[in-house]
Amino acid sequence: MTAHYFLTGGTGAVGSAFLQRMAVGDARITLLLRAATPSAAQARMVHLLAQYRINAAPDRIHAVAGDLQQPRLGLSAADHAHIVGHCTHLVHCAGNVRMNLPLAAARDETLGMTRRILSLRDAMGGRAPLAYVSTVGVAGHMTGEVPENWLTRPRVFRNTYEAAKAEAEQLVRAAGDARRPITVIRPSMVVGDSRSGHAGTFQVFYHLCEFLSGARTMGWIPKVGDMRLDIIPCDYVAAVLETALCTAPPTPPILHACAGPAGAVPLTHLIRRVRSRFAAHGRRLPPLRQVPLPLYQGLLRLARPMVTRRHRRRLDALPFFFAYLKERQWFANSRTLAHFASQSLAPPHADSYLDRVLDYYLGR
Repeated sequence: MTAHYFLTGGTGAVGSAFLQRMAVGDARITLLLRAATPSAAQARMVHLLAQYRINAAPDRIHAVAGDLQQPRLGLSAADHAHIVGHCTHLVHCAGNVRMNLPLAAARDETLGMTRRILSLRDAMGGRAPLAYVSTVGVAGHMTGEVPENWLTRPRVFRNTYEAAKAEAEQLVRAAGDARRPITVIRPSMVVGDSRSGHAGTFQVFYHLCEFLSGARTMGWIPKVGDMRLDIIPCDYVAAVLETALCTAPPTPPILHACAGPAGAVPLTHLIRRVRSRFAAHGRRLPPLRQVPLPLYQGLLRLARPMVTRRHRRRLDALPFFFAYLKERQWFANSRTLAHFASQSLAPPHADSYLDRVLDYYLGR
């Protein structure tokens, strides 16, 4: 039987990578796109396929107009019936990754999407495997190793995005069982394609690189010591999604699509690579001046009233980045690697793709 995927979030970093991957082969994809009319959804799909140079047979990728914030996903009765009757797999990649939303708004969006996807799965009789994209950020400020299992102990989160995703995971956990499989995939910090560097959206990693380059702070950055950053290319996350849905052995309920303790990048190394690529692209970089993080935060508070509105917006975004520099935290992935060992699926080392990712960003 030919697989038929219902995909949300196809315009985002992970969803677009999954769409590219599944466009090669004979699988069918029904793509939910936010649009008021079927013709508007079709126009968005044509643009998306052109953006990623996807040349699939016309009958293999189909767009439906919808809205994840509306009842029944905003689908028409006919589209809903078609999905329930024909789709064999559900892939939920959609999510609002804004970290500064009020908590109530973040919860409404994330939990609303999750409930509606689970309702669609119920309408299908629970027969369709569901791959649900979450984030390793559900660990919040947990120190040490973040395990590949459900997290239930109380945590403090860095931002409202993480808090809402953590709550959504509990909804997903309650909805799954052995007969109605759900796999939660937790990516770490997602970057562009490991082969081309292409990124459909420039998310947290790219803003962090701007900050670590010193270009936006006159060279002043906090000391990073031996801290590491777990980054992962979007094509690897897409490969985890497909393999989790299509392999015969039962998939663990939690998979970590991340570099893991052995592959996380030392921030000192990342800073050198970032500044090297920025300079190669003609960016003028001041000398770096590193100070302890508490002192750095104090200096920012003093500087804020004295800078322009444009620079003030940049300074106001920095606390979201500081949150990733505080914890001694790493993400286990040994269970995930062991599960995919027979498929030889493992994350590429950052040194093999980092320059391509940065070059694509700087050359856009």
